[in-house]
Amino acid sequence: MKRSMKATMMAALTVFAVPAAALATLTEQGELADYPMPKPACPDRPCLAISKTSGYQAKVETTRSVHVIPRDGRIVAWSVSLGKPGTDQTKFFNENLGGESRAQITILRPGNKLYYRNVHQGEPQKLSKYFGQTVQFALEKTIPVKKGWVIGLTVPTWAPALAVNLPGTTSWRASRKKGKCNDFDRQTAQTKEMGISQFYCLYRTARLTYTATLISTP
Repeated sequence: MKRSMKATMMAALTVFAVPAAALATLTEQGELADYPMPKPACPDRPCLAISKTSGYQAKVETTRSVHVIPRDGRIVAWSVSLGKPGTDQTKFFNENLGGESRAQITILRPGNKLYYRNVHQGEPQKLSKYFGQTVQFALEKTIPVKKGWVIGLTVPTWAPALAVNLPGTTSWRASRKKGKCNDFDRQTAQTKEMGISQFYCLYRTARLTYTATLISTP
């Protein structure tokens, strides 16, 4: 896996822009020391991908709140580890799931009964040229966040950013309603800012392969 040098440098410049006197902390939300990021499914068969939804990691083994923001601050960048689907696999996804692979970071404010409000989003990014890599995208405008909010990944088409065949104690949620958990070609991606969606559907033995860079408020 390779990380985009240009994006990494941009993110570093953003970090260094924090005043020297500020005692801020820098963390990568979604990155777990005890449970390293697994390899995405593609190009294995079946080549599985996230499709037409928004999601967040609910649990990894014994660790909960994987993408819950632990303190107030700003999100300055996000990263995603991508599988490398073959030519035929890519063609199939493009033709059946709305076009070229793309995704964006989404900040969710939790409500009741698994409803979440989309309070902020990063810029949408095309992913195909980064297949087989871990790429970092620096945000053009950093996103202010509050403790307890959730960092989600929105995929309006498809993205090979899903690791599978993991323990049953690992699971993620998608912005699909009860009774619609297997409607993978139905558009449920949360792309409307301040829109509300229910993240009812829980998928076990799988992990979304993305993280976000948080600089806490001093």
